[in-house]
Amino acid sequence: MNQDFDVNSAARNWRVEATPQPTPSQLVNEQFARDVLTLDQLKTRLSKSAYKSLQATAERGETLDPSIADTVALAMKTWAMEKGATHYTHWFQPLTGSTAEKHDSFLNPSGDGVAIMSFSGKELIQAEPDASSFPSGGLRATFEARGYTAWDPSSPAFIVRHANGATLCIPSVFASWKGEALDLKTPLLRSIEALNKAVSPALKLFGASEGTRVTSSLGAEQEYFLVAEEYYYRRPDLVMSGRTLFGAKPPRGQELEDHYFGAIPDRVLSFMTDAEMQLYALGIPVKTRHNEVAPGQFEIAPIFENSNIAADHQQLIMQVLRSTARKYGLVCLMHEKPFAGINGSGKHCNWSMATDAGENLLDPGDTPHENMQFLFFTSAVLKAVDEHQDLLRACVASASNDHRLGANEAPPAIISIFLGSELSDIFERLASGQGGRGKAAGLMGLGSRVLPEIPVHAGDRNRTSPFAFTGNKFEFRAVGSSQSISFPITVLNAIVADSVGQLTARLQAKLDGGTPLDTAVAEMVRETYTAHQRIVFDGDGYSSEWHEEAEKQRGLLNLRTTLDAVEHLGSAKNIALFGQLEILNERELAARQEIMYDIYFKTVNIEGETTEYMAQRQILPAALNYLAALKAVPEGSRAAAGVSQEVSAVADQLYDALQALREQNAALGGDEVHEKAHHMRDHVLPAMSEVRSAADKLENLIDSRLWPLPTYRQMLFVK
Repeated sequence: MNQDFDVNSAARNWRVEATPQPTPSQLVNEQFARDVLTLDQLKTRLSKSAYKSLQATAERGETLDPSIADTVALAMKTWAMEKGATHYTHWFQPLTGSTAEKHDSFLNPSGDGVAIMSFSGKELIQAEPDASSFPSGGLRATFEARGYTAWDPSSPAFIVRHANGATLCIPSVFASWKGEALDLKTPLLRSIEALNKAVSPALKLFGASEGTRVTSSLGAEQEYFLVAEEYYYRRPDLVMSGRTLFGAKPPRGQELEDHYFGAIPDRVLSFMTDAEMQLYALGIPVKTRHNEVAPGQFEIAPIFENSNIAADHQQLIMQVLRSTARKYGLVCLMHEKPFAGINGSGKHCNWSMATDAGENLLDPGDTPHENMQFLFFTSAVLKAVDEHQDLLRACVASASNDHRLGANEAPPAIISIFLGSELSDIFERLASGQGGRGKAAGLMGLGSRVLPEIPVHAGDRNRTSPFAFTGNKFEFRAVGSSQSISFPITVLNAIVADSVGQLTARLQAKLDGGTPLDTAVAEMVRETYTAHQRIVFDGDGYSSEWHEEAEKQRGLLNLRTTLDAVEHLGSAKNIALFGQLEILNERELAARQEIMYDIYFKTVNIEGETTEYMAQRQILPAALNYLAALKAVPEGSRAAAGVSQEVSAVADQLYDALQALREQNAALGGDEVHEKAHHMRDHVLPAMSEVRSAADKLENLIDSRLWPLPTYRQMLFVK
């Protein structure tokens, strides 16, 4: 195999020519949300009463009136057919972490060779996929197959296009025949309602009008890698597991720090623009694109939306990025750590709370030390994160994220909060009884009269913090790039709802006792911060000193692996939390824990068997072929003898490691999924590491013409 030829092919494999792009006015007036059935569009297609009923459900969470279903279905079908759709699907988020869809045609034969296009209210509201064919964690067995998808009116329907047509997608939830949630969306919707129930009474104490509705808002930054198709399909590890299980460190990685925010390659920029146009048509407000830190790594980020819609949009972003990359001879990798030794990819979830009037409850304003409402809700977040470190770590736990957490700008497994110097100073002053404002923002002069003075934030940023305050929101940085954001946001909504509910009851008691509001809030903030200040850390999250301080002095959890974290998911505390808030009952929570164990086991098992296959069928033969070639060198060559001896020694090392891995792969560790998962972590992963160590040494020894795999040098830099 001629690897140089592969390089040329990979570099030239760009199949799409430039296409006309819309003007800015066309983008705003014609392109954005073109394929979304918004409430504004439904307003012109529904009767006034039907529209108001649907609006009340979509915007205020009121119970859906089933009598309007036929009217809405007709309007939806007519709109979809005008857009070229021939089929519809209930689009939902099963516990696989991705999305699912079963397409049905609008076409309905009516006899005598005649057909009509029909779509009823019953078909809109409910469909029936096979519940036993998705992960259920014991909620459904093979002989208990019935499950239902149900329309979610709070998220708009949309059109997904393909080369030969289009499909109407109806955002839906997925439940068992017994009504138990089999998806990620149902608990998210329940958690939004729980947050509203908890926060609205608190807002009333601060003077909010009756009926103010609260939801969580979210903007999720998506990091990803792009590699040439030419290389991807020559790497069984990328195809099977999404990450490279082998690969020697290249001479150059991200050391020069020249890729971050660098000029975007034309091929990549064309791909990004194409993807953005599709996302705009789907009403997804993507705002930012740029090169990320690692070579071959990039980022796309939308602005804030309601967290329910943001979760739908996040799934669509991943889907569009993956499908669009193929048009440009590229493959989009969402794995958290596709390449060892350089930055992995995360999905930073920027979370806040907002009212239906558009007020951000975590916006400090110009005088945060005087903004009692802001300080109240921020202290509630501190309490929530401190009391539920285990849940926050568990909700981002996966075999793939384990490889990412703890280095290269990814946060450590220890959950802590970064507040920044100004906010930390305000809380410290309140705790000490001083009050007032110490550090404050100002202006920075840049040393030249031609340059403007720029506003300076009063606090720095911290890339090593898993949960950081970033001006008017909290950034949950521990979420993995391949992960659905629905469960992490469900957890955030739940723990903050619980915390706000407790603090509101205590605040109400102080007010009932005659304490003025400002005084009562100041007391509450001081008490809460003093009780939970151990969770606040503004320093280096990677340092060994922090790890020792966090565990031994502060008593914080350090759940290093997925299995350490998932163990906590079914604790009595967490069962009570989700149960009291009516987000997940005990069976639903236990099912999710079981699925996380199962996915962990299967993920590592696939990686272990793929490692065995590649080492046995590709890498070891390459070493033996090179040794055979060296034997053809005339005797007396010290170079040939030396290289042969070195390659032979490492090949033997690979062979021995491979035998050990083969034994561990075959053993599985037991019959129960928990036993198998722990076997994967404790035995298979270390055995894989030994195989990789030897294989990566061989990559640096063997003639490149004989090496069977595209290298890091090629995959990371050929764009």
